[in-house]
Amino acid sequence: MNTVERNRKIWKLAAGAGMSATLLVSGCRLGPPYKAPAPPAITAPNYKESTVNFKDAEGWKVASPQDAMIRGKWWEVFNEPELNQLEEQLNVNNENIKVSFNNFMAARAVIAQARSQYWPTVTGGASWNRSRSSANLTNSSQANTGKTSSLWSIPVDISWTPDFWGRIRNAVRESEYSAQASAADLELEKLTEQVALAQYYFEIRGQDSLQKILNETVEADKKTLQTAQGAYEAGTGDYIAVVQAQATVQSAQSSAINVGLLRAQYEHAIAMLVGKIATDFSIPVRPMVYTPPSIPTGMPSQLIERRPDVAAAERTLAAANATIGIGYGAFFPQITLTASGGLESSTFKHLFDLPSGFWSIGPGISQTLFNGWLYRAELHQYEAIYNADLATYRQTVLTAFQQVEDSISSTRISSQQILAQQEAVKSTEQFLDLQKQRYDLGVDPYINVVIAQQAVLNAQVELNTLQVQQMLYSVQLVQALGGGWDHSQLPTPQQAGAKQPSAAYTMQ
Repeated sequence: MNTVERNRKIWKLAAGAGMSATLLVSGCRLGPPYKAPAPPAITAPNYKESTVNFKDAEGWKVASPQDAMIRGKWWEVFNEPELNQLEEQLNVNNENIKVSFNNFMAARAVIAQARSQYWPTVTGGASWNRSRSSANLTNSSQANTGKTSSLWSIPVDISWTPDFWGRIRNAVRESEYSAQASAADLELEKLTEQVALAQYYFEIRGQDSLQKILNETVEADKKTLQTAQGAYEAGTGDYIAVVQAQATVQSAQSSAINVGLLRAQYEHAIAMLVGKIATDFSIPVRPMVYTPPSIPTGMPSQLIERRPDVAAAERTLAAANATIGIGYGAFFPQITLTASGGLESSTFKHLFDLPSGFWSIGPGISQTLFNGWLYRAELHQYEAIYNADLATYRQTVLTAFQQVEDSISSTRISSQQILAQQEAVKSTEQFLDLQKQRYDLGVDPYINVVIAQQAVLNAQVELNTLQVQQMLYSVQLVQALGGGWDHSQLPTPQQAGAKQPSAAYTMQ
């Protein structure tokens, strides 16, 4: 048997022994098995705030629980084409979403890093060395004392630590679960930015409606001022009425100018959200009064599956459980298989001859005998982190239900308040008409007309505020329900660790 065949057989035996050992212990994985926390016991078939009895004419109502839940592009439920276009721009150009996306990509790369530990480490190199030994070595056994020699070497070293105690497998699982949590965080960031855009958009439309109200008020007050001036010039009115009318016009003009401040700020905020320079971005003025659509809430038992923050909290808990397994593995010895081989010769022309080959192989074992109970302290730390993550998950679930109930009640109650405020507007307008008649008849002074004008303006502004607020509440309700997302869109551990990201997480 020549040297090459002998080396090949030795390598096969070593590899076979290593694989056999791995197969024998492949089922050994330390640490507690993970079991997802049981969802809270929900006995109610509907949300509490959605079952309050009132007539359809008394305000907004949620859709029937049997109606199809919102999927995908949730903003389309508001039937506003301009908002749809802005949301599409946001999904592509928003920088905060890009940050979360790349955080997810980084988390996926960590999975590959963890999986790399399954494989042996192979290092190679090449070197040349020329040296001369001393000729003044006494009692030396070297035959080439005082001579010059060369050494050509091409070594290859292999080191492999089999995953006997599941340390690597737990590390891979921990990174997979963390990547899933990162994917859920990405969806949460998308929803947060989309909701902010929708709310800013409805705020702008509210400011446009408020601008229209104030502009109409200014024009009406100017006509009243002209009437007061005419009466004064005709000798049928007094000058104080003219001054009061002038003050009313000027006050309304000041309020009308101030509307532009908030509108500009909302417009700038939308420009930032869609990734555009605020200087080059504008939204046309378009006064609109919106009524929120009926939003299907689904069953309370479905909420946990629809919230990306709940999914992120649960996956974080799973990752913490895998970390405990890593902590258990630290108590067991680490076995390493090493091998080295290559070619070595004093002359380059004989470097690749068969006799120039060399090799060595051997296992090693190491175990920390004492480190001041460090591993035990680390294990206690991992367990405490798991318990904290468990409490965080439960708190996230409780918060989800609170936000849904808050949003339903806010939208419903604000709609009832709007109906009452609409009647208040009608009453103040009637009050103003009566005061003008009494002033024209000389019964009451002009100050009463000013008071009535201010009451009408205040009632109209309050109505506009309530209408905008109701739209914001309805957007918050969509957000509390998780938007158009559900747990089925979360990548599996295998998908999170795939070489190429799925289409759902590819950004332009």
